[in-house]
Amino acid sequence: MRTMVLLLALSVSATMRLEAQDSSPDSEISQQSSSEHDMHPMHGDDHDMMSMQSDSLLQLIQHHATAGTDAEPNSTPNDMIMTMKRDWMLMFHGVAFLSDTQQTGPRGRDKLFSTNWMMPMAQRRLGNGTITFRTMLSFEPATVSQRQYPLLFQQGETAFGKPIVDGQHPHDFFMELAAMYDYRAGEKTLLSFYAAPMGDPALGPVAYPHRASAAENPVAALGHHLEDSTHIADDVITVGVTHRVIRFEASGFHGREPDEFRWNIDTGSIDSWSTRVTVNPKQNWSVQYSIGQLHSPEELAPDEDVRRMTASIMYNRLFQNGNWASTLLWGRNQSLEDGNVGNGYLLESTARFMNKNSAWTRIENVDRTNELLLGENPFPTGFQERFFTRVQAYTVGYDREIGNIPHLSTALGGQFTWYGVPDVLKTTYGSHPAGVTLFLRVRAR
Repeated sequence: MRTMVLLLALSVSATMRLEAQDSSPDSEISQQSSSEHDMHPMHGDDHDMMSMQSDSLLQLIQHHATAGTDAEPNSTPNDMIMTMKRDWMLMFHGVAFLSDTQQTGPRGRDKLFSTNWMMPMAQRRLGNGTITFRTMLSFEPATVSQRQYPLLFQQGETAFGKPIVDGQHPHDFFMELAAMYDYRAGEKTLLSFYAAPMGDPALGPVAYPHRASAAENPVAALGHHLEDSTHIADDVITVGVTHRVIRFEASGFHGREPDEFRWNIDTGSIDSWSTRVTVNPKQNWSVQYSIGQLHSPEELAPDEDVRRMTASIMYNRLFQNGNWASTLLWGRNQSLEDGNVGNGYLLESTARFMNKNSAWTRIENVDRTNELLLGENPFPTGFQERFFTRVQAYTVGYDREIGNIPHLSTALGGQFTWYGVPDVLKTTYGSHPAGVTLFLRVRAR
């Protein structure tokens, strides 16, 4: 699987070289013109472009501005640094938050940590299509100590061999290593291939670190492991076809979530699958539904397979000196061992206004398992994890850009989160736990 990206590049190159020999000069000129139109910036020059958006779903897919093969509304702006080197379009975008969190209640904790990622890409025309190489890296294994940061009511993955409860794990250093080829099968049709030793299969919407509606929120969503946790998966292969405003995809991948050793590249057989349909009916809208089956996703429950379904509606609207992005999301996990079902519902929205200001909210209603009652203690003998109650989380935040550093957007901000606690958890968490996060945010642009 480690050689998958190289094999894809070599096979595509050989096939397209033969095809190019048969194509006419007029056709090549036409394709080159089309490619330049597809990658237009919103503002900037040919060497330092600052933000990019798409005119159609086909262009959006070819831009590959988000992880995996995910899609947002066509009008969604993507801040990045871009430059042309001969036939290659080189792109870089990323973000880092330095955050201090203070929480109340019996389970509340305080911590200084950094969440971050960066994504360099290289893209060029190849035959009747476009080839893209992309890497996504995160230094969270170093900037999030003790293998987690505080997040009340959060669950998922492990730290030091024990379940993470009331905390969010860091991302792997290698979040994505991928090669993509998009073949123009017709004026309105695109055939896409994606191969990644570490990547994002066609399951769920754009993951929270990359959603425009969550762009200023430094922490994970509580429903992450019900909605978009496969955004870092091993040995991913995806095939997709896009026609006009609709896209169909199918993926095979390794279902186990990343282990707690975050600096290495995990591997495993392709034992899980997913399919997704995406529709971008208008410039400002994107709708997706996906379903997948994950083989043994959790290290502490190796015999349990999970069926996941997600559906989302995204809306983006540009306005003078700003942008408004929103997501409505549902995710569902069903254990194939005992049929236990958990659901997560999310509404989040971020508005950027007057060029330098951003305000946002995130509202969640998520099912939680009885693992919360154990804390970070090992599972007792015979313990059966089950969804048994539901928690609400409400977040509001604001930040303002400061300074004027070339190619960097810096902002100071903060957010406040309070929770709706069910009676069964009030003894453990208190009746009104809350959290405050203050942060410095830096983004490439």
